[in-house]
Amino acid sequence: MAKASSFDIVSEVDLAEVTNAVDQARREIVQRFDFKNTGTSIEQDDDLIELRSSTEDRLKAAVEVVKDKMVRRQVSLKAVHEGPVLPAAKGTYRQAVNINRGISDEKARDINKAIKALGLKVQTQVQGDQIRVTAKSKDDLQAVIGELKERDFGIPLQFTNYR
Repeated sequence: MAKASSFDIVSEVDLAEVTNAVDQARREIVQRFDFKNTGTSIEQDDDLIELRSSTEDRLKAAVEVVKDKMVRRQVSLKAVHEGPVLPAAKGTYRQAVNINRGISDEKARDINKAIKALGLKVQTQVQGDQIRVTAKSKDDLQAVIGELKERDFGIPLQFTNYR
């Protein structure tokens, strides 16, 4: 009897690369003429990045600089969620940018539904913030991976622990 094979679907972000991107963005903003005297700053706390500036325009530009640095460091922008631009103290503006990690229950349901719709002989099991997919046939597993790579679930997906 064939042994079952499996893999895990995860959504992870390399936080070291996010930190590097934020550091690069910070250095660029300090040097750029269009950011002089705008009080633009970037703070990072794990998976939360907070940007502040004296104008909404400079705030949006700073967010673009951060996103540009992330793309260059292979951080998927699908993992980036921009909060609303909010007024802050002394007539300044702030905006939070969250780095989403893991697969939410809602996304897990969407992914499960997509896998079930393929009609292959595979089982799925949600395990915390990841999904394990099991099947007797490695071809079925590869078909699932191929299909999921084609679809956009709004988060970056990686396929790990392929056995």
